[in-house]
Amino acid sequence: MEQSENFRYEAERFDEYRIMRFQVPGFDQLPLRQKELLYYLYEAALAGRDILWDQNYKHNLFIRRTFEAIIDNYRGNRNTEDFKKFMDYVKQVWFSNGIHHHNSTEKIIPGFSEDYFKELILDSHDFLKREKKQTLSFPLRDNQNMGALLRKAASIIFKPERDAKRVNLDASVDMVKHSANNFYENVTQKDVEEYYEKITDKNESNPVSYGLNSKIIKEDGHVKEKIWKAEGMYSEAIKKIIFWIEKALNVTETEQQKLSLEKLIEFYKTGNLKTFDEYSILWVKDIISQIDIVNGFIEVYGDPLGKKGTFESVVSVRDEEATQRALLISRNAQWFEDHAPIQDEYKKSKVKGVTAKVINVVVESGDCSPTTPIGINLPNADWIREKHGSKSVTLGNIMHAYEQVSKDSGAIEEFAYSEEEIKLSKTYGELASILHTDLHEILGHGSGQVKRGIADPSETLKNYASTLEEARADLFALYYIYDEKLLELGLIPTLDVGKAEYNGYIRSGLMVQLVRINVGKNIEEAHMRNRQLIAQWVYEKGKTDHVIEKKMKDGKTFFVVNNHEKLKMLFAELLKEIQRIKSEGDYEAGKNLVETYGVKIDLGIHCEVLERWKRLNIPKYSGFLNPKLIPIKENEKIVDVIIEYPSDFTEQMMEYAKNYSFLPTYN
Repeated sequence: MEQSENFRYEAERFDEYRIMRFQVPGFDQLPLRQKELLYYLYEAALAGRDILWDQNYKHNLFIRRTFEAIIDNYRGNRNTEDFKKFMDYVKQVWFSNGIHHHNSTEKIIPGFSEDYFKELILDSHDFLKREKKQTLSFPLRDNQNMGALLRKAASIIFKPERDAKRVNLDASVDMVKHSANNFYENVTQKDVEEYYEKITDKNESNPVSYGLNSKIIKEDGHVKEKIWKAEGMYSEAIKKIIFWIEKALNVTETEQQKLSLEKLIEFYKTGNLKTFDEYSILWVKDIISQIDIVNGFIEVYGDPLGKKGTFESVVSVRDEEATQRALLISRNAQWFEDHAPIQDEYKKSKVKGVTAKVINVVVESGDCSPTTPIGINLPNADWIREKHGSKSVTLGNIMHAYEQVSKDSGAIEEFAYSEEEIKLSKTYGELASILHTDLHEILGHGSGQVKRGIADPSETLKNYASTLEEARADLFALYYIYDEKLLELGLIPTLDVGKAEYNGYIRSGLMVQLVRINVGKNIEEAHMRNRQLIAQWVYEKGKTDHVIEKKMKDGKTFFVVNNHEKLKMLFAELLKEIQRIKSEGDYEAGKNLVETYGVKIDLGIHCEVLERWKRLNIPKYSGFLNPKLIPIKENEKIVDVIIEYPSDFTEQMMEYAKNYSFLPTYN
């Protein structure tokens, strides 16, 4: 990948976080028409950013705008320890798109006092009244005074017990009532399940993803949906998205791309989920366009019931050279499906439309920003994957940025047992990571099928569906990354690439990923549950043969893979079982796997990992600033679009506050 040698990938650090930057190689050389298209899609992406904030928690926009008014107007001393603590807290809230931690989903607690918060608000408000400048103002409602605003804000952020967790996956409680997200109001889990049971047609061959774009409420004793659409909930932001996508229609690259964007506009106007399915099919078929966009209500990880799609957008340009690797995998998708270690009846007899590419991200928004995936496979509807295929993308410039900042961090040396293991990782680790992502997204998510007559996994596996699906895709990738087929295809120079990935996966699943969890807490996030589930299961099942061995050296714990061949067979065994669980909708078996292996953490190992990580001085969490696209106009006509790479997190968040705050503070 062509990159500037002197580009600074790390922008800043605060608390346990790192803010990074990424480049868009080749942007300046793009034709004007493509630059203009990217600019319109860039604006459409950022136009929806407020939606995720409100989805995550109904008071998030109120709190965020209170903070932004303080930052814009406070004239007191900004060099004190208290103000630094305030800004650290605000940055954590920006990073998480709300007051609940992006990973644990637990409420973020301020490090400053309520009295200091009052001082900040009153000083800022005094400046606003005195100067009457065009700055960001406080989110006061009609007839509300600053005292009422202060009391409301303080009660939200300073009471740990109030709305303590955004997503509660504990199946022993009412997950709807005990989750602070804004997908449900005045309803119980039973209300929601009964509502969808009533409106779902189980005989549909093309099942609709009911609930993907709505909030469920109960009014006057009746359960109903508030649809997210142009003339419904979130209309102010959705209309802006439509405005920019309509501009993009004039500069699309292909007729197929234009058709898909027109259908996306129709979906946003109507809120009809069948229209969204039609859009998804058109989008999958657009394999020629170099520029692409994900924009909509996509992932369901933020909903304990796995129904509500959070807003996200990714605008990208295909990396033509790197895409050849992904295409080679997708062209052989049928071979991989046929030889997968799963039951024949759950294999796809004909893999359709698995297209793959490597992209360079131009901008991300919503649930992809500031934290971002490194691979995406869409659409999520299983029936569309089966009948029409899917698009799988690897985010090439994002992975490159991660690789650049991780060099010489010392993490490999700290958690790898031997010099041989360290050498394998340094030699093949980057290639192994890229290939794992490709195999996970291209083959894993696109593989297998649900048994005829069995409902969608979101219905059958409920709160465990996301974790089990990620485990299934990971296991597919793990099984094949240590396979002669990759040598035959020329994708790897040696099976040592697979060994490097096996070693790293076990290190991460059993130890390294625990740095992101506070002591005494369970694992909540689906991808992290998946990794521990797999690593713990194969460790336990392989104990008799010492497939993975727990070793001590210099008072430190290590997990060492002794037999990579046997480990591959254990991955195959677990993959077969998880595919069966998904295909048959076996809720109890899925629950047992996740709860037994993916949730609880060994306290001794956890404390040790945290102590070892602390000495390395590596942030636990990384997120990204977006590039900035600036149109150059002559007589109101765009004659060029230039790209800049901001380096200040606060500046970008405040710019977004001023230019992309379209939703009112509903509550």
